[in-house]
Amino acid sequence: MKPVYLSILQKETGTRIKTLLKEKGYTVKDIQEAMGFEYPQAIYKWLSGNSLPTLDNFVILSRVLNTRIEDILVIDEDIVFYLL
Repeated sequence: MKPVYLSILQKETGTRIKTLLKEKGYTVKDIQEAMGFEYPQAIYKWLSGNSLPTLDNFVILSRVLNTRIEDILVIDEDIVFYLL
């Protein structure tokens, strides 16, 4: 099997997280408390697209938002997929 190439779009993923928070009625403070963070800076970085949550934080975020991680991530449409 040849490799699969894809790219997670950080800015768009941040926008999607922001949208999901708004739809579910959560604030940054709510997410901060759910994550057990002392400060909200990491969450603001996610929302602005400057960084992505770690895998364990994606799991927590998906459970808080009652959605799958795949529904939070925005992945580049140009996926090259090769099979043997």
